[in-house]
Amino acid sequence: MPHLLHIDSSIRVEGSVTRALSARAAEVWRAAHPGGTVTYRDLGASPVPHLDTQGGLARNIPAEQHTSAQAASWKLSEQLVDELKQADTILLGLPLYNFGAPSSVKAWVDHVVARGLSVDSESGEGLLARRELIVLAARGGGYAPGSPRDGWDHAQLWLPHGLSLTGLEPRFIVAELPLAEGTPAMSELIPLARESRADAERAVDSLWKPAAMAA
Repeated sequence: MPHLLHIDSSIRVEGSVTRALSARAAEVWRAAHPGGTVTYRDLGASPVPHLDTQGGLARNIPAEQHTSAQAASWKLSEQLVDELKQADTILLGLPLYNFGAPSSVKAWVDHVVARGLSVDSESGEGLLARRELIVLAARGGGYAPGSPRDGWDHAQLWLPHGLSLTGLEPRFIVAELPLAEGTPAMSELIPLARESRADAERAVDSLWKPAAMAA
């Protein structure tokens, strides 16, 4: 039975572009996979803890030597990786904060990149390959090639590298300029913002064929 892992990370609830796009993608996936199951994780509302001095070294110490804090940290990594292993498709809502990924997403990545769980301990081979990872991204301004901030979107640059050891390869669908609607200084960019949002929604809608069409 096909299984979807749906992850949001925006700290906004109302008005979040990434939440809207990921919800739309989840609806399209459900229509294409009747009877499929879904696991939902909200890193914006319930972030996983960052690796710290108490538990973070669990990834470098044999399990039988773990302190209680390290054992708890490792157990959470096992849970997060298991969610990925159970999924055929993963949706990740990814807003751009201060030109990078939300810290909650970095903490999630730090937990799921773990030898013995998502990376083979001996060969170094990623154990999460051949899963579909769709990233629904939004960035408030313009970062297109040739724009003044071309190359400043470090979230999209970083995530493929951050997950590379696991074998996951993200595909990005991006909506640009959503801040134009509420920012007077950006009002002339509203048509571009609406076009970018519409392009992203069309890309989402074409991700999977509905079951009736696929038959």
